Amino acid sequence: MRFLQDFRDFAVKGNVIDLAVAVIIGGAFGKIVSALVSDLIMPLVGLVVGKIDFSNLFVVLGKAPPGTPMTLEGLKKANVPVLAYGDFITMTLNFLILAFVIFVMVRMISKLKRSAPDSTAAQAPPEPADVTLLREIRDALVTKS
Repeated sequence: MRFLQDFRDFAVKGNVIDLAVAVIIGGAFGKIVSALVSDLIMPLVGLVVGKIDFSNLFVVLGKAPPGTPMTLEGLKKANVPVLAYGDFITMTLNFLILAFVIFVMVRMISKLKRSAPDSTAAQAPPEPADVTLLREIRDALVTKS
């Protein structure tokens, strides 16, 4: 019974829930970046380089059976070993874009944290009542002398 209580306390801590939310948002963000790279950036890069479709760049490592289409999909269906380096280029580009976007976001957040004034540090804590009373007594004695 204590084990379940400890697990519940652990699972509902703020850090664990924040991590779960971050993983879910990160997964969705990763899909957005993948779509950005595969649907927008890679066609533009292919156009500049010479209409190359990076997803179909591969090297055949084995012998293809007769009649097998010499496409990446056809060779994979025929269980022919292929080195699909085009997918690697696409995934590397996905990673670099995602890493850059996260870097920019973290940098902006850290700038916001540095530029935001700390309101708790700017205000002095209120003076205790006994110190205020002692100051009033001192000031009253000084003015009588």
